[in-house]
Amino acid sequence: MFKKILAGAAAALVMSTSIAADMTGAGATFPYPIYAKWAESYKAATGNGLNYQSVGSGAGIKQIKAKTVDFGASDMPLKAEELEEAGLMQFPAIMGGVVAVVNVDGVQPGQLKLTGPVLADIYLGKITKWNAQPIAALNPGVKLPDADITVVHRADSSGTSFLWTDYLSKTSPAWKSSVGAGTTVKWAVGVGGKGNEGVAANVQRIKGAIGYVEWAYAKKNKLSHTQLKNKDGSFVQPDDDAFKAAAAGAEWTKAPGFGVVLTDQAGKQSWPITGVSYILMHKTQADASKGTEVLKFFDWAFKNGAPAAAELDYVPMPASVVKLVQANWKQQLKDGSGKAIY
Repeated sequence: MFKKILAGAAAALVMSTSIAADMTGAGATFPYPIYAKWAESYKAATGNGLNYQSVGSGAGIKQIKAKTVDFGASDMPLKAEELEEAGLMQFPAIMGGVVAVVNVDGVQPGQLKLTGPVLADIYLGKITKWNAQPIAALNPGVKLPDADITVVHRADSSGTSFLWTDYLSKTSPAWKSSVGAGTTVKWAVGVGGKGNEGVAANVQRIKGAIGYVEWAYAKKNKLSHTQLKNKDGSFVQPDDDAFKAAAAGAEWTKAPGFGVVLTDQAGKQSWPITGVSYILMHKTQADASKGTEVLKFFDWAFKNGAPAAAELDYVPMPASVVKLVQANWKQQLKDGSGKAIY
């Protein structure tokens, strides 16, 4: 079912840019599955298309700053200073979860238990075997092979990497002091993959591999995900309820540019690597009609996109947050003469 959804939705994204009404966007691979599905449905409802390039958050930020697309998408919120300098505004569009995925013989999906510190030591190259004592101690009764671990990470500038490394920084002092958090970091070990797609493909291909991808990619590629220990000490499985639990305490009104980071949130049911995907637009719209169409698309998605989001295990933005977002559209997005475009 998921493959059929993405196959049809992907076709909706590869729209001819010769059609004047088509919107263009670029950036995060994290939300690509849901943007693809929304684009397909929006095209059917309105006749207007979306050409979204799933190229990673870093590339999306560069493209919107260069004004080569109508909007950019990033899973790392930009700070107020960077937004101001670039003349951009940002708003949250969708929430979801990043999961650890493995290719380990004899280990079933959701069976393996890991923690932030153990993940950090794996990605630091300190734990190199699947039957190493720190992993075995978390998984009594699980037959772990005496096999080498191959670390897979993103090769491009990535908001998914930001969420992953931010979580590791919050749970492992060793990671925080030696690597830290960012869309690009100096990886200690491992092989790179471009986009969530590239990481998923490498984990599928390499025996003994471990990587990190957005939950929809794990499901689409039938990868074995792991449980993770959250801030409250509970081992949890990834699903939309766990992502919602992590998002429940978000303080949107206190964050400049809605820049909320949802990693390592409190709550017994909270998934520890939950994230928000953001849309970036220029405050002054050179092509007001295109800017308005982008807002119409996301307004439509906020109102009609929840069922598709739930099907793909994303978390729609709460109605209260949508109202704040739309108020910001009116306040911040103007045409060349200073008139609001929404």
